[in-house]
Amino acid sequence: MESRTFDHAADIGVRGEGKTLEEAFAGAARAMFSVMVDLAGVEPRESVAISCEASDLELLLVRWLNALLAEADLRGMVFCDFDMRLREGGLDGTARGERFDPERHVPGVEVKGATLTELKVAREGGIWHAQTVVDV
Repeated sequence: MESRTFDHAADIGVRGEGKTLEEAFAGAARAMFSVMVDLAGVEPRESVAISCEASDLELLLVRWLNALLAEADLRGMVFCDFDMRLREGGLDGTARGERFDPERHVPGVEVKGATLTELKVAREGGIWHAQTVVDV
């Protein structure tokens, strides 16, 4: 699984890649949280269940990322590890992380939400790619 960011004018693009669609979605989530905090200092101490629905894979990626942001904000957490199971019309997943501790965690940029900008979920050359731009 690979996760990385890419440049975008005012906001930040996030991309996940993997052998499976689930790995690509997890990579995109990890890339998004890497914008918010140095993930090297975050431990997967608590698990949070996340479910979302969408009519297509691209919209599902946006809803997944926004559901993660909402849960992180509600719980005062940062997430570092993700897995999910895709199902017809949605996904059921788990995010793992811990409560944000300013003494231990190096903050990055606040992510307000995932957008439809440069949104793409596709399989190319046997590798799944899941990307979008997040509003910062």
